[in-house]
Amino acid sequence: MCVNFRPPDPEMLDAVMGVIIDLHDTGFWRTETWKDYGAPIVRRGVDGSREGLVANYASYPMKFQKRDYEIRKQKALARGEPAPKPKWYDTMNARSETVGSSNEYRTAWSQGQLCLVPMTAFYEPSHETGKAVRWGIGLADHSMFAVAGLWRTREGDNGPETAFTQLTINADDHPLMRRFHRSEDEKRSLVIVPQAEWDDWLNCADPEYARSFLRHYPAELMRAWEFPVPPRAKKSEPVTPAPDSQMGLI
Repeated sequence: MCVNFRPPDPEMLDAVMGVIIDLHDTGFWRTETWKDYGAPIVRRGVDGSREGLVANYASYPMKFQKRDYEIRKQKALARGEPAPKPKWYDTMNARSETVGSSNEYRTAWSQGQLCLVPMTAFYEPSHETGKAVRWGIGLADHSMFAVAGLWRTREGDNGPETAFTQLTINADDHPLMRRFHRSEDEKRSLVIVPQAEWDDWLNCADPEYARSFLRHYPAELMRAWEFPVPPRAKKSEPVTPAPDSQMGLI
């Protein structure tokens, strides 16, 4: 599924969603978002209004996975048992079919920790030419949009840290989204929430009612275009993950 997208710049986020994020506290997010990069999300604030913040893309960040593995390993060694083999998880996408039962997502889902992930495009591989070709997907009018997500927090070294995942649905019958990924793979799609429903989604406290938002955006209101993989980042910047390892179905 989608593991790479392009978030809006702060000015666009403010203009479209009315959300201002203090970049002095968070730092600027990158032009493209990959696993464990920081990106803006919007959730319901304590006063009921929209709240913007920069969160980690992947609800179970790798640094926490490594920390938890070290704890399990030390406990096993203390019991005289062999160290367990590490197992790492990709948590950029949550399947709507299992979000209520998954160990990673069920608490956030049941507690209504819903968010919107603003973006101008997300990227998927097309195999229509016989090889993986990166395509961008967005709205036909080129406007910013937002997809349904979940957020959660974990206690970090310097206090609580927020991370997020994106919800996905089956896309076998969607005229546009079924074109992506290998022919033998299940087709999946992010959930684009219509602008008129943004606040309804953020304010939804009933998990069963929240499922009514998990539907496809009309294909005729979307567009797709071939989009080359950007050059690798400079040494001083985080390295952009290679497309071969980041463009598979999750």
